[in-house]
Amino acid sequence: MPARHGQRGAAVVDFVLVLVLLVPVFLGVLQVALVLFVRNTLTAAASEGARYAATLDRGPSDGAARTRRQIDGVLAGRYAKGVTAHEITINGAPAVEVTVHVVVPALGIGGPAVVLYVSGHAVEEQR
Repeated sequence: MPARHGQRGAAVVDFVLVLVLLVPVFLGVLQVALVLFVRNTLTAAASEGARYAATLDRGPSDGAARTRRQIDGVLAGRYAKGVTAHEITINGAPAVEVTVHVVVPALGIGGPAVVLYVSGHAVEEQR
């Protein structure tokens, strides 16, 4: 059936209108996925670093170094710069806390950023 003269170009307009709605939704889902991936990776690295620092022959600086190496192995090196570790007390027991502070740019390319603070804790081994 031939198109009527008044509907010529309507498919292009419909495509643009749908695209204007779908592109931001798609980019938003990608941003959430990126932030969740980075947060989960940083949390796992901080926890592993705290457990490593809590072993009998290690200290907080060893845990921070281990955390930096793990982050650098999975993510970009810039995410490993905000790693700190120090000794704390948990319910009267000596422990180690490894904290990571990073800024995740929008879609990894710039724009509005998401600030993440994650930490890992472990009770120190005793003789």
